[in-house]
Amino acid sequence: MDIYHNAETIHQHNVYDPQRWGLPVEAVSTLSKRLHAFWRRFRRDFKTHTRDTSECAYDYLRGQLTMDTTRNFASIARHTTGDDGQALQHFMSQSPWSGQTVFTQIQDEIKATEALSQGGTLILDESADEKAGPDSAGASRQYNGRLGKVDLCQVSTCLLYANGRVWAMVDGELFLPDEWFDEEQAHKRNTLGIPKERQFQKKADLGLPMVKRAKANGVPFELLACDAFYGRDSQFRADVEAENVPYAAQVPSDTRVYVSQPQVEVPKKRGKRGRPPHRLKVLSRHTPREVRQLARNPNTQWERVRVRLTERGWLEADFAVKRVWTVAEGQRPRAEWLVIRRDPEGDHAYTLLNGGQEARKEELIARSCRRYFAERIFEDGKTEMGWDEFQAQKYRAWEHHVALTALALWFVAQTKLEWEQSARRDPELAQQLEVELLPALSTANIRELLKAVLPLPRLTPTQATALVIEHLVNRARSTKSRSKSQLKAHDSS
Repeated sequence: MDIYHNAETIHQHNVYDPQRWGLPVEAVSTLSKRLHAFWRRFRRDFKTHTRDTSECAYDYLRGQLTMDTTRNFASIARHTTGDDGQALQHFMSQSPWSGQTVFTQIQDEIKATEALSQGGTLILDESADEKAGPDSAGASRQYNGRLGKVDLCQVSTCLLYANGRVWAMVDGELFLPDEWFDEEQAHKRNTLGIPKERQFQKKADLGLPMVKRAKANGVPFELLACDAFYGRDSQFRADVEAENVPYAAQVPSDTRVYVSQPQVEVPKKRGKRGRPPHRLKVLSRHTPREVRQLARNPNTQWERVRVRLTERGWLEADFAVKRVWTVAEGQRPRAEWLVIRRDPEGDHAYTLLNGGQEARKEELIARSCRRYFAERIFEDGKTEMGWDEFQAQKYRAWEHHVALTALALWFVAQTKLEWEQSARRDPELAQQLEVELLPALSTANIRELLKAVLPLPRLTPTQATALVIEHLVNRARSTKSRSKSQLKAHDSS
């Protein structure tokens, strides 16, 4: 009995060895220096012609990465420097440094990272944050996707980047509803610092220039994925294709498509009166069908596909792929691929993709699932970085806050990637824990380690590392338990 107990103790201790998890003590203990060196690389982005207040950017990053709640200017200043926050307030709301410059450098670093040279995806999506009143830049009653309803909120149109286990935000614009450009709002726009050159633009009109900037800057990506806010705009899809960018654009269930190519021409003039027709119209008797009708059609052929391996086991869904044609008003028909996804719960999703007749079905299905990472980025930004705790009203403060949130996300992503390359995990861990996939370091894990090594740590680096590894082991064991349950359910069916 004692021999068995000792062997089991050694076995359990071995599972908690930091070296085996790719978390050597020297890497964790220097995490604070790593953050400081990271900030120094971006320091020039925060300097102006007359002042160097870049230390405020470092303080803000530390606050975002180590605080858990109430990450406003005053609280961050008290937490990081102990002062009243006036300098930080000025840096965020008044200082003229450019958030776009920060985004450009993030894109440059992604471009320079060899491990990210292939397999990248750009994701165009939006994030809404509730507002208590209408006096924040862009605040209006508009759709809040997080709540699933119309509410008083501020909406950010964001360009995201994902590649395997690495994800980041690489650009962003504040959406300003059309009522913000009414003449009676001129004083309010001036007070909040809305740039005079800004005019009303649809979200798609904000998104396309961001995609063009990323492409021109050489960000390595092979696909643009977007949700139905952008995908339902046929002109946006055509504009993306004109940029030679492959896309996977979700569309609403009532999107109308043709299952065979319709004849589109300018109608011949009938009679002698009136002007001759000049707009393209569908002349053939083809009838467009809503994509949800195709999903309900008994002739639609479905295929069960494993989407990806997660800590909860394999995520599976049924897919159908069809060649369709879409016709925007006054335009020629465009051939696209329609991928219909049916989840086990019965929910459907519809994605239109560009690509030639030779496109492989497996690749189309895989591309239709790439937008998943948007949820991870927004969740990390809001839950872990305090993105949604932003309270300042001015446009410039929003610009700076989003840029620094993106910078914090990139620090975490870059840290995870470089640790994965320099301190690889023991490949036998997965076998020992009886799981197919070891859990990846989360943003919460990196934050926990940072709390230990930055000034006034609450835990020692060793204690923090042990806590993170315990969290990873528990997640791996949960995965093992779920896998066994899935296997039992499969065997009994």
